[in-house]
Amino acid sequence: MKPAILPCVILAAVFLTNCGEKPKPDPAAEAPPAAVVEHVGETAALKVDHPEQFPLVDAGKSDGASTLSVTGTVTPDVSRSIPVVSLASGRVIDISAKLGDVVKKGQLLLRIDSADISGAFATYRSAVASAALAASQLDRAQLLYDHQALARKDLEIAADADARAKIAVENAVDQVRVLGADVNHPSSIVNIVAPASGVITEQNVAAAAGVKTLDNSPNLFTISDLSNVWILCDVYENDLAAVREDEPVEVRLNAYPDRVFNGRVTSIGPILDPALRTAKVRVELANPGIMRVGMFVSAIFHGNGGKPAATVPATAVLHLHDRDWVYLPSGANTFRRTEVVGGPILPSKLQVISSGLAPGDKVVSNALEMQNTVEQ
Repeated sequence: MKPAILPCVILAAVFLTNCGEKPKPDPAAEAPPAAVVEHVGETAALKVDHPEQFPLVDAGKSDGASTLSVTGTVTPDVSRSIPVVSLASGRVIDISAKLGDVVKKGQLLLRIDSADISGAFATYRSAVASAALAASQLDRAQLLYDHQALARKDLEIAADADARAKIAVENAVDQVRVLGADVNHPSSIVNIVAPASGVITEQNVAAAAGVKTLDNSPNLFTISDLSNVWILCDVYENDLAAVREDEPVEVRLNAYPDRVFNGRVTSIGPILDPALRTAKVRVELANPGIMRVGMFVSAIFHGNGGKPAATVPATAVLHLHDRDWVYLPSGANTFRRTEVVGGPILPSKLQVISSGLAPGDKVVSNALEMQNTVEQ
């Protein structure tokens, strides 16, 4: 009888052990049911069966204009820059000005020994001699014609030769003048003078260097009027919404951080730098005399000019295909994806919405989570 009792004791022990164990919780069973997304009509309209998983927030209001601070450099106004060129080729024998000099209109910049000038003077002297001979022949022909010793045809030929000789002299004078010389002072040396007053901002010539004509030759000098200058700023693609043409800009020089200069946006570059994703923004302003070409500056743009703008949590904005989107409630359990123009991100982790959303509108607080649910 004892052997029969042993299996019963084992079964009872196993039963009591199983009864004492508590079942382990299943995290998947305790999680809320996954939201089921259904597209309604347009692809931007979505219907979900658990909207409570996507909490809404009210868009705030930005009391003032958002500011954007960027860096830039001082550059000359190209409309106030004049190139200095020489139409006569030759060799530089003297330079009287250099990069950075302030020059006056008519001031001597350099002297060139030019074979072109020598050739032009030779042509001029030859034309003058031919004109004198033609005039003498015309006088003689006229005298003979008056005494009926010459046919009228021969007189007309002499008159035509005289007229052609005078034209040749005029052309030779113009050639000498264009090359920069004076027919009253024959010399192979040509003086290159400043065509306008300003500052020499570019120099491409050195002493004893050769000077070519305009074919594939850089300017000898560039003279710029720096009474007005440009500030060229690099603005990132995502910040371009805060920049508008003709809006005022505050400019501070790194060399004079306590002084503020007022400029105005005159151009927003139509082409982005493919590597940096930035556009060139041009600011024009008057130069009080302390701005130098190449100086670094800080430019502050005042966004939308003081108009109130909506603000939402940065997580409420979905960045997709180089555009910004938010999800708005649209009826019972329905949401709609709407494109907006995002502005700068504020220190409080809020992002300014320049357009497409008004203060007080409700948006989904986490657009990325909604988008991930849609794509599942």
